[in-house]
Amino acid sequence: MEITLLGTGDTTGTPTVGCDCDTCERSRQLGVERTRFSVHVRNERTGESLLIDASPDFRYQFLREGVDLPDAVLISHVHFDHLDGLGNAYRLLDGVPVYAADETDPQTGESVVETIERKYSYLDAVEPRPATPFETIRTCGLDVTLVPVDHPPLVCYGVAIEDPETGATLSLSGDTSYDIPERSRDALADPDLFLADAIVPASLCDHHPIGGADHDDDGVPRTFGTKHMTREGALDLADELDADETRLVHLAHFYPVEEAFEEPLAVDGERYEL
Repeated sequence: MEITLLGTGDTTGTPTVGCDCDTCERSRQLGVERTRFSVHVRNERTGESLLIDASPDFRYQFLREGVDLPDAVLISHVHFDHLDGLGNAYRLLDGVPVYAADETDPQTGESVVETIERKYSYLDAVEPRPATPFETIRTCGLDVTLVPVDHPPLVCYGVAIEDPETGATLSLSGDTSYDIPERSRDALADPDLFLADAIVPASLCDHHPIGGADHDDDGVPRTFGTKHMTREGALDLADELDADETRLVHLAHFYPVEEAFEEPLAVDGERYEL
């Protein structure tokens, strides 16, 4: 598997439009960026590519990185920064399967795959296909499993991917708090590469209206608010999952500039061979 991090940022990206904070300015100086989240997975054995989440920055990301257009797409949840790039399928793709969870979200009254069917019913280029959480599907020659995580108030899913020929494994936490169910942790465990949501450092929880949650033994919050892991929470989860390598993604421009580009915080364009 060849993994390309197309987008490693949160909903506004880094640099953020109209922002002149130190972190956004440093991003411009370094010539690096974190566009809205998306990951490209190429199966070099079959020549096929799987896109995990369709960023609104789809066009720019594919032009910038020069990767193949996807043969299949997997959507983790219905927030716009993970979904709305599907509109780019028009005139580019032809009947591409778009996999998404089939369980009903109590908040919306429909499943993720049903939301896609409703929002993109005008697009013949995409074919929504239901996927049941914890049930593995085979696409692009890879075994792919949606894994429920914790991103209130909406349902959201992490992803476990394995190459059945080589045994290489990739896990993504998805947008989530640290409070991931045990069964989901088991499904994500022991990856060669782990991409973990780490929106801000724990030190910034003081600025959230409800603070932080899921504190460790030293009182450090591993969840920022209710929806996303802190850097510290993501690294703790990586240790618990026994990940061989971890990259932190879905990063906000609120990271202090002296911390914003330190390891293991990812930037767009990173590539990994598994």
